[in-house]
Amino acid sequence: MSHWPLRREDIARPAYRSLAQGIAAAIDAGSLRPGQRLPPHRDLAWQLGVSVQTVSRAYEELIRADLISGEVGRGSFVKSGPRETIEVPWFRAPTDRPPIDLSMMTPVALPQIRAAWSDSLHRLAGQLPDPAMMSFRPRQTMALYGGMAAAWLARCGMVVPAQRILITNGTTPAMFVALMTVAAPGDVVATEALTCHTLKPAAQALHLRLKGIPADDRGMLPDALEAAARASGGRMKAVFLLPSGGGPLAQIMDRERRGELALAAARAGLMILESDPTGPMPPRRPPALSSFAPERSFYFTGLSKSLSPGLRVGFLAMPEDWAEAVLNRHLSMAWMATPLMVEIAQDWIAGGTADGLLAAQRAELAARNRLAQRHLGLQAQGFLHGLHRWLPLPEGADESAILAAALEQRVALAPGAGFAVLPSGPALRLCLGAAGMGDLDRALRILSAILP
Repeated sequence: MSHWPLRREDIARPAYRSLAQGIAAAIDAGSLRPGQRLPPHRDLAWQLGVSVQTVSRAYEELIRADLISGEVGRGSFVKSGPRETIEVPWFRAPTDRPPIDLSMMTPVALPQIRAAWSDSLHRLAGQLPDPAMMSFRPRQTMALYGGMAAAWLARCGMVVPAQRILITNGTTPAMFVALMTVAAPGDVVATEALTCHTLKPAAQALHLRLKGIPADDRGMLPDALEAAARASGGRMKAVFLLPSGGGPLAQIMDRERRGELALAAARAGLMILESDPTGPMPPRRPPALSSFAPERSFYFTGLSKSLSPGLRVGFLAMPEDWAEAVLNRHLSMAWMATPLMVEIAQDWIAGGTADGLLAAQRAELAARNRLAQRHLGLQAQGFLHGLHRWLPLPEGADESAILAAALEQRVALAPGAGFAVLPSGPALRLCLGAAGMGDLDRALRILSAILP
């Protein structure tokens, strides 16, 4: 029994246990999705021919099993499901004919990337330092590679001493460490109405609540952030921002709004969590928002979106007063970054390979963004060196139907709903890096023909 809704003939004795097992099976099968509202007790009791007390007892069993949550005045909601049922905004279903995948944000697969890996691995094979192979001491790793991390952050507009940088296995672990450091279960984290898709499951895993904040065409509204912090009764601890083109809207926030938000966070007593997954990809951008309030900011970036997907190295810049707390959280979660990966990153950054790859990515992305604009017009939001474009759909358009129609013609896209914290209109995210140039041109032609 894994279907939903349940039928009267599905219920056996004892009825409460049968009902609870039926709902659990529906969650496990994906028929009931995380966040979906369950029927009110009386409505479900009438549908299934059982007592209200039976439904109440079944719901209590599911709450104890951490499968649903009961919220006073709002109802009961599916809280969690097995990993396979968690919705992700990228294409993942197996097919006999792989699609042209525009759903995953990744840099262009340049031939220079393969050459860089080959050169580094051959070079390091003969001169790999002992700590990269033998060290089990996180602080030793940080001491070895802190200068490299500081040099990369300087390219991102963040001038930070090496002792205030934690090296991680990518941007997502850095984000988890920052969230764990500034907030406790039950606390509120403010974020943009459309945010990073990994923030929502991270908040769920850490039992944090997200609060979407309204924005205008320049980004999050500082007054709205302060008002939400006041209304939270002290439960709001931080604000999570993507001001440098890595967010769904592919928007680069101007310098003035960055300063205003830093000031608003300070007035509201909030820590700033600044996610910058593409790092220095957009040239001549404003300084990092964290540089306006370094004493209350956690800035994190990585190398996988700007240099190579396989180079899982991230950097977390932290306020000096929070360094010990950050290190302890990282020790408990991941112990240390993988030294071999960090050694390769150092080889690329110190030897100039990283800058060469960055320049090549910018040139290729500029051509791809011009191509996307030619096919889709100015409605596809983005910037010249961005990895993706955001495409708002007409009011009332069926996001799912357009995704399905595109997939029928072997084009995979990401649904806008996968990034939404506040209700928002239908939209699509199309990533420009994964497909070859010919496939990208073909996919954009197909999409422009499908769009209403």
